[in-house]
Amino acid sequence: MTATAVAPAPANSPGRVLFASLIGTTIEFFDFYIYATAAVLVFPHLFFPQGDPTTATLQSFATFALAFIARPVGSALFGHYGDRIGRKATLVAALLTMGISTVLIGLLPTYAQVGIVAPLLLALCRLGQGIGLGGEWGGAVLLATENAPPGKRAWYGMFPQLGAPLGFLFSTGIFLLLTAVMSDAQFLAWGWRIPFVASAVLVFVGLWVRLSIAETPDFQKALDRDERVKVPMLTTVREHPFALVTGTLALVATFVLFYLMTVFALSWGTSKLGYTREHFLMLQMVGVLFFALTIPLSALYADRFGRRNAMIVATLLIIGFGFVFAPLLESGSDLGVLAFLALGLGAMGLTYGPCGTILAEMFPTAVRYTGASLAFNLAGILGASPAPYIATRLGERYGLPSVGWYLAGMAVLTLLALLAMPRRR
Repeated sequence: MTATAVAPAPANSPGRVLFASLIGTTIEFFDFYIYATAAVLVFPHLFFPQGDPTTATLQSFATFALAFIARPVGSALFGHYGDRIGRKATLVAALLTMGISTVLIGLLPTYAQVGIVAPLLLALCRLGQGIGLGGEWGGAVLLATENAPPGKRAWYGMFPQLGAPLGFLFSTGIFLLLTAVMSDAQFLAWGWRIPFVASAVLVFVGLWVRLSIAETPDFQKALDRDERVKVPMLTTVREHPFALVTGTLALVATFVLFYLMTVFALSWGTSKLGYTREHFLMLQMVGVLFFALTIPLSALYADRFGRRNAMIVATLLIIGFGFVFAPLLESGSDLGVLAFLALGLGAMGLTYGPCGTILAEMFPTAVRYTGASLAFNLAGILGASPAPYIATRLGERYGLPSVGWYLAGMAVLTLLALLAMPRRR
């Protein structure tokens, strides 16, 4: 009798892997950014008591911050299953969580209709968004890096990162289109709901792509060697605390910079500098092109000279940018604001490109989903969640230069964490 050969596990083609990692994070960040844009343009008017506009904006920013608090919960939840049952199934569940929460936001009643229940429901859906994104990012980075050939981990790992500028361009583009074809009254009455509800179509596309891929080779090897741990979260905290702390602090400046360049800049530009929302969003879209351009450049540099070195260079540029933050934004000209956005978002791309790969390489396969996701999202709590609120408070009380100093100070903290990291080949 002839022994029956065991078929090998199906291999993922590079194109399928990179598209699956990119499409998921593009959808996730699209969902996330339409909330960020609406938190400035819509929610202060519709979901909170009307009175002082600054107070309503700050309340809206508080709900914006909730997602970053929820993201470590998503990291722990999805990271547990990602390290226990696999990357593929967990990525599908994370995408569903984010997608359902986003669609529900587009269906919520306003404060005028149900009173205090409206902001409570908004906060609940925002928590759902945060939990979903907390599980999405780490899985997408591992899907890319754990399928990467030797010498190209940073290049593969930057594809999920491209989802950030693409998601921003799509979300900003749809808001610009809506405000161009309808009046302010129509937009506030029902037009703002369209991007949230329409995101369901993108979620279905993402699910279809994700379900067509096989498990990553690294995780399959961990299964074959029976290397899984019972509680990945506990193992990460107990056995890899240095990697967790330094990985978190190494990304703080990344998060502060991005949300100052997007949420805070949009709010300040439209409320203090006299720009219309359409005008400033157009300027931001041009700036995001520099973000998208510098992500692959930083990945190429990281594969050749090291992830740590690439992020140190980017962090030094962020410190310098902090000192020209106010002069450029307050220049009073479109050219000055474009220079502000191009420099800031370009520096953002330089630090964002290699950050996923550097975190993935800091943890062993058995806890990599949990460890990388947790560090990334704890950095979001420290950096992104308070950034628009702190910046608004600083700008109101001490002037715009204090916001640049805040950015530079957080970048110094990141630089110290990067210098403390062990060198890796």
